[in-house]
Amino acid sequence: MKIFGIKITLKRVMIYAAVIGITILMLLPFAWMLSASLKLNRDVFAFPIVWIPPQPQWQNYVDIWTKIPLALFVYNTSKLTIIVTILQLFTSSFAAYAFAKLHFPYKNFLFLGYIATIAMPWQVYMVPQFLLMREFGLNNTHLALICLQAFTAFGVFLMRQFYMSIPDELCEAARIDGMNEYQIWAKIMLPLSKPALSTLTIFTFVNTWNDFLGPMIYLTRTELKTIQIGLRMFISQYSAEYGLIMAASVVALIPVLVVFLALQRFFVEGVASSGLKG
Repeated sequence: MKIFGIKITLKRVMIYAAVIGITILMLLPFAWMLSASLKLNRDVFAFPIVWIPPQPQWQNYVDIWTKIPLALFVYNTSKLTIIVTILQLFTSSFAAYAFAKLHFPYKNFLFLGYIATIAMPWQVYMVPQFLLMREFGLNNTHLALICLQAFTAFGVFLMRQFYMSIPDELCEAARIDGMNEYQIWAKIMLPLSKPALSTLTIFTFVNTWNDFLGPMIYLTRTELKTIQIGLRMFISQYSAEYGLIMAASVVALIPVLVVFLALQRFFVEGVASSGLKG
């Protein structure tokens, strides 16, 4: 059977049906969050669910800016996220180039040891990290979070795997032309690694923007808190303002969505080429 010149088979129909079903299932929580953000607090958990409120409470999106200093929290989160993302892109791509294209003693051993740190949960060493930051006098500062998140073994691994797919002959030709290693990295490797850099940008941005435990441990002053910590301010001793929480959550989701949509094309290219070499 053909429709508009496309051959339709039972297998194809089943695959598309499964994909559409999984997509709808994944989007349901976000649809519920958006719906709840336009409801009164007493109507959020009403059953059966009213997906489209008869009287949308747009006032929720006004109140979230006045009940807590949400604008300040968005600024703090944006500041931390942008700085950490830029630092991770720089340090990860720089280290990955050394591990992928340079030759030095114990290179593979050092790389294996560095990557092995991925297997250790952050909860195992978060107390020593906190004590270290306190000894440095960085407790209750944004600099503590920036220093702790400026390096990532996952980013080095991701960038190294991509650099390994770039022929060594390209680097050798650049060295013959008189380029040093810094120039090769900046003028050849970085322009060729846009898909990998975009993938790392998305992962880093999302993880830093949504980080809750780190800011909760290191930041106690209100003027330093991030948006994820600020959402807890809608929870009082006796009740939680779920409508406002959902409205603030929708606002917090927008930057992540914008970044993903902006880098989506490169992200797909990075995933598609991650297993290719040569």
